[in-house]
Amino acid sequence: MSARFEEIDWRPTAMGDISLRRRRDPASGDDVYEVKLGDEFLMSSLFTAGEIDLSRLGLAKLPNTEPEELDVAVGGLGLGYTARAALDDPRVRSLIVIDALGEVIDWHQRRLVPLGASLASDPRCRLVQGDFFAMVADSRGLDPQTPDRRFHAILLDIDHSPRHVLHPRHAALYQPAGMRALASRLHPDGVFALWSNDPPDEEFNSVLAEVFAESEAHVVDFDNPLQEGTAANTVYVARKAADAN
Repeated sequence: MSARFEEIDWRPTAMGDISLRRRRDPASGDDVYEVKLGDEFLMSSLFTAGEIDLSRLGLAKLPNTEPEELDVAVGGLGLGYTARAALDDPRVRSLIVIDALGEVIDWHQRRLVPLGASLASDPRCRLVQGDFFAMVADSRGLDPQTPDRRFHAILLDIDHSPRHVLHPRHAALYQPAGMRALASRLHPDGVFALWSNDPPDEEFNSVLAEVFAESEAHVVDFDNPLQEGTAANTVYVARKAADAN
């Protein structure tokens, strides 16, 4: 049995001090992994439904293909649940996961988090340190090894929501010009999906409708034992037109 609480790693970063903690849940006896940036909780292994459904709902919108035909990019590694759910889809041929913090990537490579070994050892998966938002706007695109590469799906889980961003410069992505730049990184018929901690946002829905052929917002409900009730995330899913460049 693990200790009741352990700070596994702590490091200063350009975005603030980041720490990886593990605590034992008194109700279930399970280990809960948590990441804090400064005084703010970024993620917890206690709540993963939204991250998993980001992959599930996003990839479900793609046309059916043969196994190992899809190329997917994920913005935001976190504790790895979105990436792992993508790799569990047999249609996925390759997965690139972009995170601004090399410390988070290092946790996975050193197997300090539960899904670290699974992701780091999967030959389809590549973990890349980079600024997802800058890479979308850059002419080289999301894959440093293959400039102008396109993907069948781009799944994003970095900011709290389009309105509540971790850095002010992220906000431009959620405007029409930013969404058009992101859509240019998708194949025709490709899918963009976004996790949000806020309820569906009509203003952002309108932005998606302006750029993509179709879009929808899914509310993902899940148990929240800390509040003795349920909580909800939103997953936006938007599909690029089949005849779009």
